[in-house]
Amino acid sequence: MNENIQNKLAILPDEPGCYLMKDRQGTIIYVGKAKILKNRVRSYFTGSHDGKTQRLVSEIEDFEYIVTSSDLEALILELNLIKLHDPKYNVMLKDDKTYPYIKITNEKYPRVLITRKVKKDKAKYFGPYPNAGAANETRKLLDRIYPYRKCNNLPDRVCLYYHLGQCLAPCVKEIDTKVFDEMTEEISKFLHGGYEEVKENLEKKMIEAAEKLEFERAKEYRDQIQHIETVMQKQKMVTGDLSNRDVFGYAVEKGWMCVQVFFVRQGKLIERDVSTFPIYRDPEEEFLTFIGRFYDIPEHIKPKEVFIPSTIEQSILEKLLEIKVITPKRGSKKQLVDLAMKNAKIALSEKFQLIERQEERTIGACEELGNAMNIAAPLRIEAFDNSHMHGTDAVSAMVVFIDGKPAKKEYRKYKLRETAAHDDYGAMQEVIRRRYTRVLKENLPLPDLIIIDGGKGQMEVAREVIEDELGLFIPIAGLAKDEKHNTSQLLYGEPPVPVDMKRTSDGFYLLQRIQDEVHRFAITFLRQQHQTNAIQSVLDEIEGIGPKRKQQLLKSFGSVKKIREASIEELKNAKIPTKLAESIYNHFNKDNTLSTD
Repeated sequence: MNENIQNKLAILPDEPGCYLMKDRQGTIIYVGKAKILKNRVRSYFTGSHDGKTQRLVSEIEDFEYIVTSSDLEALILELNLIKLHDPKYNVMLKDDKTYPYIKITNEKYPRVLITRKVKKDKAKYFGPYPNAGAANETRKLLDRIYPYRKCNNLPDRVCLYYHLGQCLAPCVKEIDTKVFDEMTEEISKFLHGGYEEVKENLEKKMIEAAEKLEFERAKEYRDQIQHIETVMQKQKMVTGDLSNRDVFGYAVEKGWMCVQVFFVRQGKLIERDVSTFPIYRDPEEEFLTFIGRFYDIPEHIKPKEVFIPSTIEQSILEKLLEIKVITPKRGSKKQLVDLAMKNAKIALSEKFQLIERQEERTIGACEELGNAMNIAAPLRIEAFDNSHMHGTDAVSAMVVFIDGKPAKKEYRKYKLRETAAHDDYGAMQEVIRRRYTRVLKENLPLPDLIIIDGGKGQMEVAREVIEDELGLFIPIAGLAKDEKHNTSQLLYGEPPVPVDMKRTSDGFYLLQRIQDEVHRFAITFLRQQHQTNAIQSVLDEIEGIGPKRKQQLLKSFGSVKKIREASIEELKNAKIPTKLAESIYNHFNKDNTLSTD
């Protein structure tokens, strides 16, 4: 704990609020809320903690806090701050499901669609549905019952749906928008569980049609009734009413939380959502924050009510969500909450070993690497490699690993501008200079460790740029390879010496992954450049071919090989002028006699 933190801890207020933890670069890494700021923030720096919390605390170099007037205000502020800063320790590990919804579009003549994305577009969304099949069956049922618009773009003539009586043809007829408003209201009521009323109306129409001897029409009504019963009553009822509700349960073990959410629609349990994530404070507080963030995701539409376990403060959630929050005490509703809690416990137990192992191979590997090098755990590592093709097309590449995992959005490619392809030291100096000059200019995060795919010479030229030119002090290591081109050893220090690491350790395995990844990324870029340059050099030799014509040829034929094999007629079919087609053919067939007959 540094002196700055000690001084701030001494003056923390006895009031509710939010706190923002920062690392040595001033980046916000965690946001939390507290009923009493003084107690909560001090707790991070006193007593013993599990490995995850120790890791968080080890990165804290400073903190800020904001006092609020109530716990609810603190919770709302916390959610907004997490959304704004996206701190790395406020993770929410979701299962990767996206659920289908039925959407009634907000248009003059609405359509009914299936979508997996919920947007703020004033449309109406219903769901989620357990799978796309269930959603499609329901939509097909609506197609048969309601004559809403079916076409994406209005055509200039009526279609088959109109002749089947399933569309009012707003494409060619002026339909009063009130008709569609009423239809939208009816569909909404149907999807909210009012299909029994629709079924009764269809039964009346069936009887009337039969009395008028309109047996075909009566049969259509009968088929629709049967279809409603098949589609809407497939699943077992779990409650006696038809309410839409989300049922929450959670389990906590070894500093991790698993939350299970059961989606109950029209009284049926149709799907569940599972989230597993590390926690750094009281489970009840983490659970409140989770629910606030859960409904901030557009796909999670608030139902009419929410069921929660009895351990959670009901009043704060009601004010936050602005919907009814219930803690069931007995009966089938309590059994639902108990079932969610039980599923959360089972899921956490099953996944815990996997989570633990993944943590060992990622953040744990960073800590092991830091201990071996006698530096702080390098949670952000940037690695460089140079490559060229027999002295041409020289390129460099950089990969970034954060918390032991590749951060592919931060990878960078470099075409060498100033250095000869054979000058490996010059290439390393150029790319290191370009990278960290930009980092300083744009105030980007600095790495905790720079890894050079090379030995002592490459390390030294990188150090000259980093320390002597730019005035930065970042640990620089080199990765040497053996005669089989496998990662052999890590070099570090001045002068560089091998770092003692077991080859079977997670730290060494992390180095292997970094070296393989940066080499793969560099080689892939090199091949792309070589192919592009080869294509350019061949086609550039032909008079009359500029950048646009080159693009046109490659788009039509796909490769230089196919252009080389093309006949004059095939070139002309690709919209190449006759004279240019003959020039291209002649260029690739110099030994043949050209015939234009």
